[in-house]
Amino acid sequence: MSYDWGPHYIVPSSVIEAYSGIVQLREDYEEDSLRKELRELGISSPVSRVVNPWYYRKKGSPTWIKIGESEDKEGNFWVTWDTRRLSNGQYEVMGMMHVYTGTNGDTAVIARQNTVEITVRN
Repeated sequence: MSYDWGPHYIVPSSVIEAYSGIVQLREDYEEDSLRKELRELGISSPVSRVVNPWYYRKKGSPTWIKIGESEDKEGNFWVTWDTRRLSNGQYEVMGMMHVYTGTNGDTAVIARQNTVEITVRN
């Protein structure tokens, strides 16, 4: 069984229809579901680190471009993204959350991605 622990994209505002200028991207995850999935995978080590790199690409492009990376769980893994140099149109934004468990020789890493489609209108 798979648990939907995340990552879950946090929309900057319920009324936002297009991204313009400098925006803040945020994501979170559900700790209880993550623990259940780790247990099911046979990973008993505690979570030692969570990292969320962010990427974007023009819709239909095969290549992702890195926006930034965050370990700031309290700030919902936020990164700032400057869309002013992008042409208007449809883009995809991906958060690729990595969860590290254990220390030294007892380390495991799992990852999940969340991709959302957005419109850039500068």
